[in-house]
Amino acid sequence: MFEMKDEYRLGLVSIDEQHTKLFELGDQAYKLLKDRYSIDKYDKIVEIIKELGAYAATHFKDEEEYMESIRYRKLFSQKVQHEEFIKAVEAVNFNKIDDNQDEYIMEILNFIAKWLTEHIIKEDLLITKNN
Repeated sequence: MFEMKDEYRLGLVSIDEQHTKLFELGDQAYKLLKDRYSIDKYDKIVEIIKELGAYAATHFKDEEEYMESIRYRKLFSQKVQHEEFIKAVEAVNFNKIDDNQDEYIMEILNFIAKWLTEHIIKEDLLITKNN
């Protein structure tokens, strides 16, 4: 379900590879949702959320460093959006996960899908087009 498509590519190898990894994390969540054999998915959900937060932080740092190096004029607004993403991941209520694990995985999927596609298309692609 989650895959890095050509229309999301910036043409910057390292950033495109990092975006691909973020899509892979979304795909892990999707596969977990569809896994009918795992009854208790709590630990795997927590693992995906923690990995998503850690990897996104690394990605954002690298992306922001690149934007700084080219003196990208929308760097500040990008930083704000990146911080909002990190705050949303950090605000996850791990107690809520156990109430309805599949519903929570759907929330994660919707969050990742919306954020990644909208952010890449509306913001990140401008990095290489409007410099």
